[in-house]
Amino acid sequence: MPRNQRKEAFDLKGSIDRNSYEPAYVQLMNLLKSQIASGQFPPGSRLPSEAQLCKKYNISPMTVRRSINLLIDQGMVDTTQGKGTFVKPIALSSVNFSLTEFVDILKEDGASVRLLELNAVKASPEAAAHLAIDPGDRIIYIRRLIYLDKDPVLYHQEQLVCDPKRPIVEDEMEVTSLKGLFTGLNQSGLKKGQVAINATQLSDQEAGWFRLPMGSPAIRLEHLFFDFADQPVSWGWFVCHSERVLFRAAVGPW
Repeated sequence: MPRNQRKEAFDLKGSIDRNSYEPAYVQLMNLLKSQIASGQFPPGSRLPSEAQLCKKYNISPMTVRRSINLLIDQGMVDTTQGKGTFVKPIALSSVNFSLTEFVDILKEDGASVRLLELNAVKASPEAAAHLAIDPGDRIIYIRRLIYLDKDPVLYHQEQLVCDPKRPIVEDEMEVTSLKGLFTGLNQSGLKKGQVAINATQLSDQEAGWFRLPMGSPAIRLEHLFFDFADQPVSWGWFVCHSERVLFRAAVGPW
């Protein structure tokens, strides 16, 4: 739809409740979101001007700007200088997938962790590249199997920089329960991380744990964590059967 400056007639819905606990700018944002979701303002269309919104809802220009900024932050609209605010079309390139369903498996009451291996080993060239160390340097190698109601559902493998001065290593070496997998990120000095999701197949050993045929489709969730000096300290991955986790994302206004 062309972005021009012609005057348009808008049938604006709703009103601002002055007695509500919600600030006026939040109420306006929700009103506009509702009208976008209903199709009153389809993708590419221009929203009412600041002056029109002020007049309709008896609010200040600052309130309108705060509402529009919230919609911009949520990726629902964008602004063009001198032309107005426009509803953004659905953009699959900006979709973000949540790991909630994956994490929920680990949070189940019946979940538990079995420590398969904990050793100090020499870093392989691949591990060294991820951890920014030299091949052959000592690292901590950890393997875990996560159970849900006594059934193995996730395999976790992790390699950490071996530095006795880092509390991260001490915390990770003590992880033999599910709690450690969640408290480690918040309490051991990790600043940030990268996550990659790949399709893979179960190895012979993984298939044996999950009681599935070797080569069955699986999901690999690879992670790389950094400390507050922006140095990589932990590289590893989770593997689960593909039917155990479904990643979902919503696009467009809801």
